[in-house]
Amino acid sequence: MSGEYVLALLGAVSIVALVAAIMLNRCSPLVALILVAAGAGLAGGFGLDTGKLMIDGVAKIAPVAAMFVFAILFFGVVTDAGVLDPIIGRVLKLVGEKPTRVVVATALLALLVHLDGSGAVCFLVVIPAMAPLYDRLGMDRRVLACAASMAAGVNVLPWTGPTIRAATVLNVSPLEIFRPLLPVQAAGLAFVFAAAWWLGWREARRLSLAGPPRPSAPPPSAVLAASDLRRPRLFWINLVLTLAVMGALVADLTPPAVVFMIGTAVALLLNYPRAEDQRARVDAHARSALMMGGILLAAGAFTGVLTGSGALKALAHAVVDQTPRQLGSHIPFALSLVAMPLSMVFDPDSFYFGVLPVIAEMHHGLGGQPVQVAQAALVGQMTAGFPVSPLTPATYLVAGLSGIELGAHQRFSFPFLYAASLVMALACVLFGLFPA
Repeated sequence: MSGEYVLALLGAVSIVALVAAIMLNRCSPLVALILVAAGAGLAGGFGLDTGKLMIDGVAKIAPVAAMFVFAILFFGVVTDAGVLDPIIGRVLKLVGEKPTRVVVATALLALLVHLDGSGAVCFLVVIPAMAPLYDRLGMDRRVLACAASMAAGVNVLPWTGPTIRAATVLNVSPLEIFRPLLPVQAAGLAFVFAAAWWLGWREARRLSLAGPPRPSAPPPSAVLAASDLRRPRLFWINLVLTLAVMGALVADLTPPAVVFMIGTAVALLLNYPRAEDQRARVDAHARSALMMGGILLAAGAFTGVLTGSGALKALAHAVVDQTPRQLGSHIPFALSLVAMPLSMVFDPDSFYFGVLPVIAEMHHGLGGQPVQVAQAALVGQMTAGFPVSPLTPATYLVAGLSGIELGAHQRFSFPFLYAASLVMALACVLFGLFPA
């Protein structure tokens, strides 16, 4: 067995072990990521160099982890100050207390926010804004994570990472790939909103049978403490600050981590001028911020080992080598059916720069158009699949912001995201993008 196939086997076993450990809840994501990364490096014969591979991966993910930590602190501080209270009240008046409307509104908001092409910004805006509403109605936070993930995942745009990568390796315009996908995307979005309505209907039925959870009344001192945190006189200032932070993120004026660092510092200084109050607010949100920040750094270590060792690249080549050439014109449709699950195996760079060119060349050699392969990949590979892939920070962001276990999010959302991808794959055939 050649060295490349050994590396491919190492990559496959590592990813399967990680996904199984997380989804079966055998251990926490932090433990799974670190131990699988270290085990893969040692098993691959890299010895003490495994540490260097892990650190290289951590260095690449560090800006995302910093963004996440300070995003949690920022939204925690402005929420403590009460900036979301009037907004949630208005949303409740607009959508009422019907879970169907709430879930559909979540999907619509995520779709609109994701127009900038950033999944991280989408989740950072939508989930903290909608979570208090879900809590007030007693709705399942997994539904919130799923609705936001579906809308962001199906919203393929010419300026998103997967489209740009596909256009780069095929040397074509992103619009050449994207324009024929417009009716396909419309079909996917129709499924998303239908699924959102159904999830809301299911929640409404559950709440009508069991009733929303009724937490016990907090002691008077706790109520007093919570009211002391509110800053109603500073509502408009906090709102302007929040919009400024969101605008800076969307406009990409400076790295997101810097935006949230400055936003957190300003929010603390405005709302809680005393140093002891600032420390108390940071302490109140430090647990969730540091826990998810640690998971992101561990994810960086994992991808650092698989990428630096060459295991992901070798796995990509192995998959292509095992693809029967007699598939011929059916390659795009076959790829579209597995594109979304492949997000659990390949990070975007490994797939679009490693696998896609080889598949496209194979398809071209058999008489097909390479652009069809790119369109097939975009119905799921790191589009519908990115919010549940263990290889992207966005997955950990969704779970952390929603306050749910990573495995719970993946088990709940994966079927809906895969179904959306399959709907778009069938739409590709119906609209004539490629034969079945």
